[in-house]
Amino acid sequence: MRRRFDAGEADASQLRRLEDRCIERAVRMQEQVGLQAITDGEYRRLIYFGHFSAAVSGFTEMEAELQFKDEQGGRLKYSTPVVTGRLKRERGIATEEFAYVRSLTERTPKVTLPSPCSQHFFRWREGVSERAYPNLDDFFRDVADVYSEELQDLSRLGATYVQLDDVSLPMLCDAQARERFRARGYEPASIVDAYIEVVNRALDGRPPGMVVGIHMCRGNNQGRWLGEGGYDFVAEQVFNQLAVDAFFLEYDSPRAGSFEPLRFMPRSKRVVLGLVTTKSPALEDADDLKRRLDEASVHVPLDRLSLSPQCGFASTAPGNPLTPADQAAKLSLVCRVASEVWGKAF
Repeated sequence: MRRRFDAGEADASQLRRLEDRCIERAVRMQEQVGLQAITDGEYRRLIYFGHFSAAVSGFTEMEAELQFKDEQGGRLKYSTPVVTGRLKRERGIATEEFAYVRSLTERTPKVTLPSPCSQHFFRWREGVSERAYPNLDDFFRDVADVYSEELQDLSRLGATYVQLDDVSLPMLCDAQARERFRARGYEPASIVDAYIEVVNRALDGRPPGMVVGIHMCRGNNQGRWLGEGGYDFVAEQVFNQLAVDAFFLEYDSPRAGSFEPLRFMPRSKRVVLGLVTTKSPALEDADDLKRRLDEASVHVPLDRLSLSPQCGFASTAPGNPLTPADQAAKLSLVCRVASEVWGKAF
């Protein structure tokens, strides 16, 4: 249907009705497997961050040099919105998505937004973006304002749970990616400080009662990834200074490194371990998941740990190589293990 819409063969109302039906099915499936936090499956987006640049002016779509990898060494070219003007929130980013999910469930709707720091790491292009923002601090200030406005509007609609999806900080844990970033003119250690500051600015004054987590991912596109490396490079700074309530950490493969960086996690933070991969249909073993939770509990007590998939099943419109049945099986596994370990699925 979306291809037909893009080709002018279907109108917006037809596309909307199909999206509504897909979202309704996704909500019912999540409820049936036992999840207590419910998303819309991002069915209204072509890519996980697409709703941001659609609602915020100041971006132009351009080709990028990022390349996704897979086990066979294959690569995918990538395109992204690039900052070419002053950023301004023209309308709600995820407000309509939230309102529709809330109308479908009595459980907690979960809002997802791309992280504030990703607006620089992926959307800033040297030699282009400086024309709009000669001073990088002005850019970070505008980014934070956009998020602050969005969180306020989401709260007015009743939202209490927001997840920031971030790939930039985990990419800085990849030695090769750090060198590429250094070649762009940045000192990686210093930019981590700047990224922490822009996230904290965005969350400063967030509505009371709103829980905000950050999902730290190494890329997720049709089963492929962007980077690899443990969280060691950013762990002490990010875990201690980022003003979020929870960290959703990708730990589904050796690319994520060990649990050692969790030793820096403050007692006030919850850690959600993404031990179940969304990049392949192979179903994990429940006992293996429990064993890994025990290993992580050496650094963070079990009562502050949770379990989840490592990322979404479709960060881009083509989706990952899993069927709906595969997805339901993995979510059911997460809920079952959570119930056996903690007595409930969160």
